Amino acid sequence: MKLAFLIIASLAALLASLFFGAADLSISQTLGALAGQGREIDVTIVRELRLPRALLGAVIGAGLGASGAALQGYTRNPLAAPGILGFTSCAALGAVLALYFGFSQAVPFAALLGTALGALLILKIAGPRKGASTLILAGVGVGALATALTGLIMNFAPNPWALSEIVYWLMGSLKNAELGGLLVCAPLTGLGIALLIIIGPDLRTLSLGEETAASLGVSLGKVRAGLIAGTALCVGSGVAIAGAIGFIGLFVPHIIRLIFGPDPLRLIPFSAIGGAGFLVFADVITRTLTGPGTQLYLGILTSLIGVPFFLYLAVKETRT
Repeated sequence: MKLAFLIIASLAALLASLFFGAADLSISQTLGALAGQGREIDVTIVRELRLPRALLGAVIGAGLGASGAALQGYTRNPLAAPGILGFTSCAALGAVLALYFGFSQAVPFAALLGTALGALLILKIAGPRKGASTLILAGVGVGALATALTGLIMNFAPNPWALSEIVYWLMGSLKNAELGGLLVCAPLTGLGIALLIIIGPDLRTLSLGEETAASLGVSLGKVRAGLIAGTALCVGSGVAIAGAIGFIGLFVPHIIRLIFGPDPLRLIPFSAIGGAGFLVFADVITRTLTGPGTQLYLGILTSLIGVPFFLYLAVKETRT
């Protein structure tokens, strides 16, 4: 029953995304345009603008939710998230480098490359046999370095227009969503989620402790490699297309855990479903609150929601 409600809520958010936007279309007009009927402009708005935007939001949200659940399961820390462990910062650094040098078309590739290099560096620093705390420290350090380098690039931006382009991209948005971006993001995110689900049984065993898991035949090195690769694919592909969108991987898995329990085998796929629905719903809010003028960026909204939640979790952890 709970799973059915989660799926229905996520599908409802996806459908709602088709009906909200700058163009005032009725329900009948939207449904007709979705089927390829009605005015040509209505068909273009629904099928080429709103539908790719909704699907892209669902894919990115699913990847962020699943990777956050896997990281929290591995570290056994509810404060763990892809952004906190540096993956978002590394992807952003790659994209900002491309924007700085004027290669706007190469932004997705640069973001993916930045994530891959960051993941390799984290694995190298953390080592094959060290614990989860070392992985967290490595991720935080690499993320801080990537953030500092991003700030340095912005400091030396050649002109205000280049700086503004970088700043707006870092805010995160689905406003430029298109089919091409979806075709890049969806396969990579799907592969990343699959890797995370595959290591789900080992994450369940790791809940007993790393020494116990190793004695039961769990290869900690393979689990860590699968975790880093899956998270890098999910986060890197999302940032590559939509910019930096944070905190989805923090609070969505936490809420799903409260409803369905801490079992990683259920938490990872269920967090993917919840993350998809939440990010699409958040995008609907940004489009509803702002008109054709100055737009509320999606990454700003998710941060406004996520930061208080993060502080709440931090305070709660200190009191337990």
